[in-house]
Amino acid sequence: MEEIDFRLPDGRTLHVYDSAPGDNTRLTVAWHHGTPNLGTPPEPLFEAGKWLGIRWIGFDRPGYGGSTAKPGRTMASVAADLTAVLDARGIGTIALMGYSGGGSYALGSAAVLGERVEAVATFAAIAPYDADALDWYAGMVPSGLASLHAAARGRDAKVGYETSGVEYDPEFTESDVAMFDGPWGWLGSVAGEKSMPNGPDGLVDDDCSYVSDWGCDPTTITAPTLLVHGTTDGIIPSSHGQWLAAHLPTASLDLHPGLGHISVLSHSEPALEWIREQTG
Repeated sequence: MEEIDFRLPDGRTLHVYDSAPGDNTRLTVAWHHGTPNLGTPPEPLFEAGKWLGIRWIGFDRPGYGGSTAKPGRTMASVAADLTAVLDARGIGTIALMGYSGGGSYALGSAAVLGERVEAVATFAAIAPYDADALDWYAGMVPSGLASLHAAARGRDAKVGYETSGVEYDPEFTESDVAMFDGPWGWLGSVAGEKSMPNGPDGLVDDDCSYVSDWGCDPTTITAPTLLVHGTTDGIIPSSHGQWLAAHLPTASLDLHPGLGHISVLSHSEPALEWIREQTG
């Protein structure tokens, strides 16, 4: 995995990951990471990616890892960062994959990049905050509610919340906890202090973006879209996936009874195969 500190036109640094630099014969899949993780592409999918002919690319969103913070960033502005990286690396069309909040960033990138995107697969994506007829907070665990309510009060309130010493309890299900004993225990290696060495900007700006306007309209996505969600997810309830499936014209919902926020990733390899099928 090549790692590059890429300088953006506005002077910011974006820490980029590329599994096959210069190899444009493969299908490029851009990975959008969850909160609060680094942007390195998903190691548990590397073996499947090899036989499917996948080139992985990803980056730490602003404020994470080696990427310069950008307060006020949106789904659309992160899509612009992705566009700059693709252009610099000589990559044309791509597919997108995103987990948790990264699923929403993947959808935002698909909306912005339009026909440049061949397919999108998300796991536990968040619906837009202004989603019509969706009780956006319903079903979230108490820690999630407190964290996102703080973000909804503004960035200063969110910074105060995150620096107050509060502890976040995700209330993972048994099926979620079991995942850490397998390949997806990898998530533990891209989270924690290593993902935010310079403070909580990444987490703060992620959560603020979830309760703000995306700066783009996901209902304009033209690429085939697969929305994977578990019914026992208390971090991002499956009602979000259901809303997205009902409002994105090219989307289908892959809903799994009994799966939670982590265990939904047990269906990531079939989703990668689905992407390969869509792209030929």
